[in-house]
Amino acid sequence: MHQPGDPGLVPLPASTQVPGGSVLLTDGARVLTDPALRPAARWWRRVTEEAFGIDLVPVTDGPADVVLALASDLPTGGYRVEVRSDPAALGTVRVEAADLAGAHAAAQTLRQLAGPEAFRRAPADYRGAGGGTPGPVLPVIRIEDHPRFAWRGVLLDVARHFLPKHDVLRFVDLAAAHRLNVLQLHLTDDQGWRVQIDRYPELTRTGAWRRESIVGTWRTGSPDGRPHGGFYTQDDLREIVAYARDRGITVVPEIDVPGHVEAAVAAYPELGTRKDRSGVRTTWGISQDVLDPSEGALAFFRHVLDEVLEVFDAPWIGLGGDEVPPTLWRESPAIVERARALGLFAPDGAVDVAQLHGWFVARLAEHVSAAGRRAVVWDEAVSPMLPRNVIVTSWRGYAQGAAALAAGHDVVMAPEQVVYLDHRAGDHPAEPIPVGFLRTIEDVYAFDPLPAELVPQAEGDRTGRLLGAQAQVWTEHLDSARRVDYATYPRLAAFAEVAWSPRGDREPGSAASKEFLDRLERHHLPRLDAYGVEYRPLAGPHPWQTRPGVQGYPRDLAAETAVGGWAGLGGWREDGGVENLPERDT
Repeated sequence: MHQPGDPGLVPLPASTQVPGGSVLLTDGARVLTDPALRPAARWWRRVTEEAFGIDLVPVTDGPADVVLALASDLPTGGYRVEVRSDPAALGTVRVEAADLAGAHAAAQTLRQLAGPEAFRRAPADYRGAGGGTPGPVLPVIRIEDHPRFAWRGVLLDVARHFLPKHDVLRFVDLAAAHRLNVLQLHLTDDQGWRVQIDRYPELTRTGAWRRESIVGTWRTGSPDGRPHGGFYTQDDLREIVAYARDRGITVVPEIDVPGHVEAAVAAYPELGTRKDRSGVRTTWGISQDVLDPSEGALAFFRHVLDEVLEVFDAPWIGLGGDEVPPTLWRESPAIVERARALGLFAPDGAVDVAQLHGWFVARLAEHVSAAGRRAVVWDEAVSPMLPRNVIVTSWRGYAQGAAALAAGHDVVMAPEQVVYLDHRAGDHPAEPIPVGFLRTIEDVYAFDPLPAELVPQAEGDRTGRLLGAQAQVWTEHLDSARRVDYATYPRLAAFAEVAWSPRGDREPGSAASKEFLDRLERHHLPRLDAYGVEYRPLAGPHPWQTRPGVQGYPRDLAAETAVGGWAGLGGWREDGGVENLPERDT
């Protein structure tokens, strides 16, 4: 199943040759780096020095033990690593990269080649001066590799349960270790507003705190009576952005509108349709209380976005746009009249207030575009009014992504049926707060971001591009970094290989799936152990990872399919409008 000496890399490279032998990288090894690749080299030197207690010496010319160079013959994001034994020396490591992104990927590969000990923050066998680890031992190897997709993302929801900054930085480190390159931070929702906005201080003074939380599903859960909250200052977020950039990750902020806004409305009640909210939402599920789609609300969120655009340097800005029930809009004569004045009518000539959803998101997308960035929205926000340069993240299934491609939008595939990592990872009787679909490691590994049957036929220049895929970590039921670890790993490792490695047959039970599970258990879980990741064991939760007495809300994928809830390959059929959409939030 493996070549002798195979290091069991995750994600699996496109090409690996392992002739045998090893090389010791000793204290004082010289590192020569092309100036364009210095951030990746600096990161690799630092983590290697910390893990093995050695010094790696950067040089600008002359002979070197490790060389990082640019190469023009590699695809975008690609790299080549060669570790060679040499009778005249301890050995030579040569890295060639197409660009800085390729160098970041190569640096992560070098870390994995050094074994699980490379994932520690200090030598585990340190014995005082002169008695520590002599340095990493690397296998003699030749790797040539490049990413399958340009967008290899993961979303972290810090709105439902706030994670302190150090936990976010740790999440960045682990995402980078799996060669993911986009982190979408879900910063605002009904249950909390997590980003400091100087112009509107009540957003964090009031909106960042709720008096309690529901434990378990909102359908049967109980309030815990414990206040919860927190937010990131703008400097905190600039630090997160810079930290991620140094690891090859772009941080995409998400400000969710016009639904999922109860925290903002609690701070500024005039924004809401009811205009009488007195507190941040304490339970989960879809809220009927959405923004009043007024010029005042538009101006407010343009101001919010202006500050967000200044803090985040990403080319993409998330606007949300999901789960927007128009029920209260229909009950408001003023909002109905606004829809009429804007010319928003259904085919039968009736005023269609539901179109205010698409109209509102489109106006903010234009604001983002005017600032030289591109908006990212969830698939419900797609409408004829949405500018074509807006990126669509397809979460309800495959069919929505295919439709958005056909409409000319670039698309990121993120179907909840496969890559929502808050959904339960197993059917163990002690699974903590089991919600959503059963999505095992094998299920995630079998994910195909866009099956060939759904690829739209090109129509001139209108068909959009499939940018890649994104896994989601929603945190209604993940109230700590330990719970985030449990839900995320090792399934995110399986997702990362799908997004990076060449396409193949990865169906459960296939040779590739069995090989991945073997490689995961023998090689990659020891890396996660060394780093201190409290992942879900393959056999089920440890006793301390269970949540006895807390009820979840499992969903049955086969049963939902049997009653006709699907269209195409995994696309959800809309039966009766947004009120009847499946709930992302369990």
